[in-house]
Amino acid sequence: MTRAGRRYTDAWSAIVDLLVANGVDTCFGLPGDDLELLRALDAAGLDLVPCRDQRNAMYMATGYALQSGRLAVCALGKGPAVTHAATGLLEARESGAAVLVLAAGVPERRRGSGGFQELDQVAVTTPLVRWAHRVGHPDRVVPATVTALTRAMGPPAGPVFLEVPDDVRTAEIVVTGPCPTLPEPLVVESGPVVPGPALAAIRASRRPVVLVGGGMRHRNADGVVERFAGRLGAAVFTTASGRGAVDERHPLFCGVAGLYAAAPARELWSSCDLVVSLAGRLEETVVEGGTPWPPVPVVQVNLDPGGLSAEFSGPRVLADARHAVLSWSRALDEDRDAEHADATEAWAGEVAVARKAMALEVEAELARAATLPGIRVAELLAALDATAGGPRVLVQENGLQDMWSYGFPFRVGGGSIVPSEQTPLGFGAAAAIGVKRAAPGHEVTAFIGDGAFLAARADIAVTAPAHGGVLYVVLCNGGYGWLDAQRARLGLDAELYPFTRPGAPPPVLDGSDIHCRVLCDKAALTDEVLAARRFCSRGGTAVLRVPVAPDDILPALHDAGVVPQ
Repeated sequence: MTRAGRRYTDAWSAIVDLLVANGVDTCFGLPGDDLELLRALDAAGLDLVPCRDQRNAMYMATGYALQSGRLAVCALGKGPAVTHAATGLLEARESGAAVLVLAAGVPERRRGSGGFQELDQVAVTTPLVRWAHRVGHPDRVVPATVTALTRAMGPPAGPVFLEVPDDVRTAEIVVTGPCPTLPEPLVVESGPVVPGPALAAIRASRRPVVLVGGGMRHRNADGVVERFAGRLGAAVFTTASGRGAVDERHPLFCGVAGLYAAAPARELWSSCDLVVSLAGRLEETVVEGGTPWPPVPVVQVNLDPGGLSAEFSGPRVLADARHAVLSWSRALDEDRDAEHADATEAWAGEVAVARKAMALEVEAELARAATLPGIRVAELLAALDATAGGPRVLVQENGLQDMWSYGFPFRVGGGSIVPSEQTPLGFGAAAAIGVKRAAPGHEVTAFIGDGAFLAARADIAVTAPAHGGVLYVVLCNGGYGWLDAQRARLGLDAELYPFTRPGAPPPVLDGSDIHCRVLCDKAALTDEVLAARRFCSRGGTAVLRVPVAPDDILPALHDAGVVPQ
């Protein structure tokens, strides 16, 4: 921590000292005129990933935080820099990403006078963060920074905004007394659970589903969720943001719930008698899709009261979902109910049948794709899976063709970083850079549309020389495929509303550290992906642009009736 009795030439030096003491080694951002921050980062040995767009800086920081489970830092200027980053703040909040945003601000003496880039930034950011604060005096720099770090890490984790006005930023910071420290985490072993409605519902269930939310990311060490599901014989689903929290090769895993679920998985949902939701929010895409949510009790567990939905009947538990699962597993191990065991085995058998049916659907889809011209997205996902050489992360968008990557078992295993329910354009394209910084030993692939690629293109180019290693797979449909599908569904004129312009893929990026290819030949697909992976393994950035057909859509989306048939 910052040492008592130390003097700092400016606020940034004191703040950076606190960041170093708390394990921060990377900062993302596009600072304003106050480049003293860069001097402080250099002196402390912290790395800045420079950005061209404040939104992308926030997306990178969010990707870093989600992948690592650690604090990410994003540096901004003031005024329009903050409003430009607002979309990224919204995404970080919805994703539960621990991001500390450091922003400049007009000095106190200029407030209300029409100062350059003056804005009530705390008022703007408060709805988008867990805590927003303007440091009003040099003596408050250190306590305010410690508070910001504490609130960002939570629980629950989320973004915080700290404004350092120019007059405070340039003042000498003197630390005279003992420095405040971050809270000490108290690791409590889960003990026997007190009998209650949640445990009673779990014990009574014969056809349960376990739904894993994004809050279980970094909370499923030793596979506690899989062991709990195995004890119940429960089908295991995730929300989109929860994907990667459990082992997708586990025999009870059935994919993403709701909108993205395959038909056999939806049949399981329609016949279950209990849903156990772990650290999720039960967002719209989870509870709505091709099959209505079953009228069964829902046991919800969440550490954040705001994550407990009031829309469903059933017990709600305010707790760490990991500890709840451990306690319930211990209680279930004490049960000796032969009838329950028989029912559990029967339900697990139905799950196995559904998984087999889903695997056969994939085989049929790949066989169909082989007869069609051009590279189909299912073939592309199969090639990415077949060429993966080690630990890997797929960073996704939420466009029409991109959503193939949400479909199980078209993609199986590996980590996953997805946008929240807000689905901002360009998130995955930029977040992949932060993910790679957090996991340099992983193969990081951004599976994105051409609209998202263009939104992040400048930052991909500028970070490639020093922060490369990401494989970009760009699905090119000439614009916004989801909007064009909705236009077609309503019978609107494509010339009047040109959401897509099929044709040439987006322009390439230049540079010896960037490998760009357009993929059209099925026979060469695997070799092209392997060559791109080898280039990335040497620190380069690879961009594979793949023209896609408008009708190349995940079957679950057709089944849900959200795109034209």
